[in-house]
Amino acid sequence: MPFTLATWNINSVRLRKSLVEKLLTEEMPDVLCLQECKSPVDKIPLEGFQALGYHHIVARGQKGYNGVAILSKLPIEDVGDRDFAALGHARHVAARLENGVTVHNFYVPAGGDVPDRAVNLKFGQKLDYLSEMRDWFHGEHPEKAILVGDLNIAPREDDVWDHKKMLKVVSHTPVEVEALGATQDAGGWVDITRKDLPEGQLYSWWSYRAKDWDAADKGRRLDHVWATPDIANAGHSSRILRAARGWEKPSDHAPVFATFDL
Repeated sequence: MPFTLATWNINSVRLRKSLVEKLLTEEMPDVLCLQECKSPVDKIPLEGFQALGYHHIVARGQKGYNGVAILSKLPIEDVGDRDFAALGHARHVAARLENGVTVHNFYVPAGGDVPDRAVNLKFGQKLDYLSEMRDWFHGEHPEKAILVGDLNIAPREDDVWDHKKMLKVVSHTPVEVEALGATQDAGGWVDITRKDLPEGQLYSWWSYRAKDWDAADKGRRLDHVWATPDIANAGHSSRILRAARGWEKPSDHAPVFATFDL
C-alpha cells in the first residue's frame, strides 16, 4: 500500500489553519505530521481537516508552545510519547498505521542562540534531548518505523547556505551534527530525503528576518524524514515544497514529503 507522508513545522496550527487546509487540498498527503502546533489538543481546529478526509489524529499539545500532531486519512493507533530530557514539553508523539509502520513525530529543541551549554541552558537541553533519543534507540532498536520532524539541525555541508559561516551558528555546529549523527546511527536510521536527493544544496527553513528570503536563499535543512533499514528501500519521491514558504503569512519552514510503498 503506497502512502505519502509529509512533515511540517507549522508555527501555530490555529494561526495557520488555512495553510494546513491548502496543503491538504492541493498535495493530499496520506499522513501529515505537524510540529510547533502551539495549541492544546482540544483547541486544534480539526473540523476543517476532517472535512478534507483527515479523520484520524494523534497529538500532544500545550498552550502557546511546542506541540506535535499526526493527521491521517488512514487509520492510526496512538502508541505513546516520550519526554526526552525531562523538559515536560509536547515534543514527541508516535502512531502506528494498519500496515504495522510506526511513525514518530519529533520537535527537537532549537537550542537558543549561543552554542555553549555552560552559558546557554537551552543548548544543553538540546544536546541532552538528542542523547536520550540516542540511548532509547540503542535500547529499543526501532523496526518498521519512520521518524520525521523538525530536528533543528542541518547536518550536511550542503544542508546550509554557507558551511563555513554556519559552523558557529546553532543548528550546524560540529557538536550538534555529531549528536544528531550518533542518534541516527543508534537506530540505523536512513535519511530518506538525502537517499533520494543525494547531491546539492537543500533547505526546508528560511528565516523571517530576511527581507527577501527567496532571493537571499540563506536556508537550512532542519526538517527530516528518516526510516529504519528494513523499510528504507520502500521510500522514494522525496521533495521539499519550497513554494509553501512564500504563501501568505507562512511558516518559516516548508513541508518535506516522501512516499513509501509498503
